[in-house]
Amino acid sequence: MKSFWIRIILVILAIAGWYWWKTREEKIKFVRYDEFGIDMPVNYRIHGIDVSKFQKDINWTAVRQMKVDNIRISFAFIKATEGITRQDASFNQNWDRAGRAGLIRGAYHFFYATRDPLKQAINFQNVVDLQSGDLPPVLDIETSNNQPAAVIRSTARIWLEEMEKAYKVKPIIYTNIHFYETYLGDEFDKYPLWIAHYYQKERPSSNRSWIFWQHSDMGRVNGIRTTVDFNVFKGDSAALAKLLIP
Repeated sequence: MKSFWIRIILVILAIAGWYWWKTREEKIKFVRYDEFGIDMPVNYRIHGIDVSKFQKDINWTAVRQMKVDNIRISFAFIKATEGITRQDASFNQNWDRAGRAGLIRGAYHFFYATRDPLKQAINFQNVVDLQSGDLPPVLDIETSNNQPAAVIRSTARIWLEEMEKAYKVKPIIYTNIHFYETYLGDEFDKYPLWIAHYYQKERPSSNRSWIFWQHSDMGRVNGIRTTVDFNVFKGDSAALAKLLIP
């Protein structure tokens, strides 16, 4: 009987220790940087932005050169396409200039479950020429268009599989926690996740692991006259390099 209670106490202590470690690990330190116009999660070392034509003409050299303390912009996700016919008017210029400025680049497609996923894949491939050192293609899926989860899953899967065939790398999914858990679920857990989670002084809380966190849509950076989305990468430079197209 005595050994039984000892085992119970040890289990309780182990659970308490795990909970202490988890809550301690999840505390995020935000620091206000007037230069960036937002509070930055300084627990992370690798920071980036995502842009589209709405950021207008970008001076990518100024973006890359900006550094405050140890924070600088290292990567950029750039909108390429939307649906089956639309291309972002600034993509080619942004893609070329971001690369020449020395930023790691990623291209994303805004997806509609109501449009033919194969035609959407073709739209992206006709515009984007991903090279070694670029981030994998990104599926931006955040609107249901009143479609049931089964339709959203089946169409998204087709686009993702087409991208993997074309670029020989697993695509990244961009969405928010509610959309992921409501419409996608564990069928897509094998794909890297870029999660949107704004205005909260904490990590995105989900059982689903993520690699990029879009933590603000109100940031400022040299070279861009408008506000811009800010992101962090969960990992070090070696982990980021491993994610890139070989």
